[in-house]
Amino acid sequence: METQLPLFTWVEANRDRVGFGLQVFPLPDDPAPGARVLEAGRLAEELGFDAFFLGDHPAYAPECWLHLGVLASQTERIRLGSVVNCALYRHPVMTARLATDVDHLSGGRLILGLGIGWNAVEFAQLGLPFPSVPERQAALEEVIAIIRGVWGPQPFTYHGTYFHTDEERVAPPPVQRPGPPLLIAGAGERRTLRQVAQHADACNFGAGSATGGVRSPDDVRHKLAVLREHCHAVGRPFEDILRTHFTTWLILAEDEASAQAKLNRYYPEGVPADKRETRIAGTPDTVLPYFQALADAGIQYFVVQSLDAADEETFRLLAQEVAPRVRLRPSPPA
Repeated sequence: METQLPLFTWVEANRDRVGFGLQVFPLPDDPAPGARVLEAGRLAEELGFDAFFLGDHPAYAPECWLHLGVLASQTERIRLGSVVNCALYRHPVMTARLATDVDHLSGGRLILGLGIGWNAVEFAQLGLPFPSVPERQAALEEVIAIIRGVWGPQPFTYHGTYFHTDEERVAPPPVQRPGPPLLIAGAGERRTLRQVAQHADACNFGAGSATGGVRSPDDVRHKLAVLREHCHAVGRPFEDILRTHFTTWLILAEDEASAQAKLNRYYPEGVPADKRETRIAGTPDTVLPYFQALADAGIQYFVVQSLDAADEETFRLLAQEVAPRVRLRPSPPA
């Protein structure tokens, strides 16, 4: 069986260069978190980032779809998305509608990120059940089927185990046809990476436990080899999928002492042991080898997060002194 999906401009554009997108999260004590997020999004466009992303944590952070919609009207070039929307937080018809609206407001600049969710506490805060991993993976299949179905030319009916809809069609459909590019997050080798091969335009995993625990270049090579096998099994060209990596928290400064001072300010009692692998702090020169090694392992695109949406120094140094120096290497061998 051959899987045929359109090849999006976003994927093609990052075949010949290493792309960088910025994701921000406001500090818990920020008195104006929404305004801070919007400022960061406008600055990201000014600095030349390829895309600006927000996390999907409506229980304790600015609502991503609302703020992406505002940014769609305040920016002109930068792509917009979430890494990633939790597929179970909203009914898929609602997700399809929100994605369509932002795609229209932005003139076709949306990237739709989806994942199965990981935060059991947030599920409880939202009053939602927290199914097992296999159940959430199965639910994601239904979400993708419904979203793509209601973007089609005819009213769509679907009755699954987790979601259903009757005679629904989102009209008008998204600007991007047959819909915005889809990024699926996760590193599960049996189910998630197969879902990427079957349905997605981009994979995404990272060093954190919530993003797959893919930390070293060898980890990346292994996951990409598994993805390649799934692509072969479903008849999909491996090169049609953009290979992206998520940085949980990058902290940059002009010199090492200033970078350490920032880290100490965020963690006055020291970085907890379970977070040391996911907090990257230093100067452009000291963090460059981290990104280059992952690019050498096959990563084409980095979604770099800051958990301080006001850290403009990090954004500027990343855009001006790190991203331009990460070089494209040959694809990993088949």
